[in-house]
Amino acid sequence: MAVRLHTSDGVAISVAEAGAEDAATTVVLLHGWTGDHTLWDGVLARIGGRARVLAPDFRGHGSSGPAPRGSATIDRLADDVAELVAARAPRGPLVLVGHSLGGMVMMALAERHPELVGRRVRGAMFVATSSGGLREVTFGLPAPLAALLARRRGKAAPRPVRPASAPRPAKPAIGALPVRNQLLATRLIRWVAFGRRPAAADVRATVAQVARAHRGSSAGFRRALGSHERKAALAAYRSVPTVVLAGERDRLTPLEHARVIAAELPSAAFVSYPRSGHMLPYEQVDDLAARLRTLIG
Repeated sequence: MAVRLHTSDGVAISVAEAGAEDAATTVVLLHGWTGDHTLWDGVLARIGGRARVLAPDFRGHGSSGPAPRGSATIDRLADDVAELVAARAPRGPLVLVGHSLGGMVMMALAERHPELVGRRVRGAMFVATSSGGLREVTFGLPAPLAALLARRRGKAAPRPVRPASAPRPAKPAIGALPVRNQLLATRLIRWVAFGRRPAAADVRATVAQVARAHRGSSAGFRRALGSHERKAALAAYRSVPTVVLAGERDRLTPLEHARVIAAELPSAAFVSYPRSGHMLPYEQVDDLAARLRTLIG
């Protein structure tokens, strides 16, 4: 079931809900940059009815409205999540799962809403994410070429912003795809986001998500990633059962970034996957779902 939530600054956020409203635990699934809630379809299919699930599309992503000027920030996404929880899951324990940008939002949530994390979060999973230092990531490319790519993505010309409540077009031209040529875009995304021998269906699903993202919003969030420095915020999760997952072939948030997170959370389970890249909710869906079932209890 999909619901619409209007944030305090007027953006219409689309939220996929699953599970019984009276379930003991609510799981909040947070996707990555240029993704959307469909990233979690395989995970949802494997956890059954163990919990209530909220899976929002971040502003500027999926079926949500675009980010108004100045609001494509990780801080604002954390506020959106806090508002979502207050509106749709105001009571009971929470398990937070964040992939890439979603994991960074979990860190910002601890900074901006410490009482929410301290009182209600009973499990956390950081999936292929980073606590900072993303300006130095080269995507596995020579540094000058990586810098050129980052500048081009960060300066993408924004499309006109529609009113927050307006429906998104059914077939956006290219969304946040790096190039207009669909075949080339697919090859680029496969190379940068996945490890060895990904399933073709998973690559297609990722490309479709990127094509649905609002191009101007995505450029704003790309700039926000460069200023993300929230290692200290991880302290809020030290007393929470936590899992840190990383792909050893991740070009977007490399393995070393996951090790930094794990070092700040000495009680966390740390797992790295030798053949996997950035898209662990696809590449390691069975193991991720099993670990999530354990967190739910």
